[in-house]
Amino acid sequence: MPYKRPLQNSLDATIITICIDYSSVSSLFCNHFHFKRKLQNSQRRKHPFHFNILYAAVCRLLIKSNPVQRKMQLSLAPSIPRSLPSTHLKIQCCTLTQPIKLDKKSMEINHPLKNWEHFLDPVLNDSVSSCSASRRPVKLGSKWMEYQGIRNWEGLLDPLDDNLRAEILRYGNFVEAAYNSFDFDPSSPAYATCRFPKSTLLERSGLPQTGYRLTKHLRATSGIQLPRWIEKAPSWVATQSSWMGYVAVCQDKEEISRLGRRDVVISYRGTATCLEWLENLRATLANIPDADSDTKMSSPCSCGPMVESGFLSLYTSRTAMGPSLQEMVREEIQRLLQSYGDEPLSLTITGHSLGAALAILTAYDIKTTFRSAPLVTVISFGGPRVGNRSFRQHLEKQGTKVLRIVNSDDLITKVPGFVIDGDNDNENEVIKKRDVNIAGIPGWIQKRVEETQWAYAEVGKELRLSSKDSPYINSVNVATCHELKTYLHLVNGFVSSSCPFRATAKRVLGKHTR
Repeated sequence: MPYKRPLQNSLDATIITICIDYSSVSSLFCNHFHFKRKLQNSQRRKHPFHFNILYAAVCRLLIKSNPVQRKMQLSLAPSIPRSLPSTHLKIQCCTLTQPIKLDKKSMEINHPLKNWEHFLDPVLNDSVSSCSASRRPVKLGSKWMEYQGIRNWEGLLDPLDDNLRAEILRYGNFVEAAYNSFDFDPSSPAYATCRFPKSTLLERSGLPQTGYRLTKHLRATSGIQLPRWIEKAPSWVATQSSWMGYVAVCQDKEEISRLGRRDVVISYRGTATCLEWLENLRATLANIPDADSDTKMSSPCSCGPMVESGFLSLYTSRTAMGPSLQEMVREEIQRLLQSYGDEPLSLTITGHSLGAALAILTAYDIKTTFRSAPLVTVISFGGPRVGNRSFRQHLEKQGTKVLRIVNSDDLITKVPGFVIDGDNDNENEVIKKRDVNIAGIPGWIQKRVEETQWAYAEVGKELRLSSKDSPYINSVNVATCHELKTYLHLVNGFVSSSCPFRATAKRVLGKHTR
């Protein structure tokens, strides 16, 4: 009969519950207490190798258990829920759910220990990793501009083109590298800085052999004026300037040949520091200082292009000792245009969450500052709304291409403010259910509403996905739906609006072929 017993140990209130159906009860007790003793002898902070002990114990329990009736449940805090329906193995934690596929080879006794690390990583062993590893890069050649959005990705989004899927995942990995390179530890003296130097950042953050070379670190500064009493608070609370991302240039000749051009990537992470969270809450619209008079006169909205106050603050604020993010971007782009302006060149700006909003602001600023700039493309993941209708129209007039990857279950993509006339082609469309959109209203009312500081407009093209479409995500919540790895998982599995996920695609296609 199944045996269930909670294990108490010193791993920061980590609770491990093991429930295994064994053919031999004595074998269960032997492995149970052996597992418990090894965990209790480890200290989380003093001995970081305790996870290796955990892996080894899991491996032994799996190998000795009955392969027919084997069920194991681990509840870790904080960690990520997973499910293994095919092997009756279930690991549940607190945020994201992803599948773990085990074959006979992975169950061998002599299997390397490192292959079990996916048990404690959110989406380490999901379809994104397996797809990128198994699918060879395709040469884009002369079609690279289509995948960069020169035709607004017409015919490539529904169904999702496999080459475009690979490019989206590739740029998503650049964003993940930005997260992996950021020091999130508030107790560290290097908090909110980059953990790695430029020469090894991509390799040490999990992106070896990309063909890209880092050329500049980017920092963002909050413009919020803090009260004096904040000096008594911990230093991490008042961290005003923090590492935000990087600029990387493709230098490998083979990769340049495959892409059809030299590509420049600007990658931004999402919200991390206390002041960045406060900036996110400054949701009212503000005028862009550098917007020229021609832009305001050409816009039907008399208020001109406006963007969210907090995003604008993070992009344009500077300290007495350091430049703003805007100044750093302009300086580096000017240098790169002088170096590579005489060859096919693309600027791709990508980011997640707050980074997605900053990516759109960066694209706008580059096209405004450098009139002869090459094709500028934004690939954003889970980004909030950024600006008003005039801002969107100016982006379109510039020729800036924006592809927004949106999870319909992600709350962040539905804020801030409300949307009026979300699409130029759908001005008579009724109120949309998924967002707070107002369309088909009298022009004079719409004009008055647009003059407020809460009327936003969606920009660019949208690839809309849903966590509910994935058969591998059992828990749909605010945190899970906004995770970058959730977005990459959904992109990798998405097929089309009529067949939203690959797991169902095979069955649907099978029915059609009969």
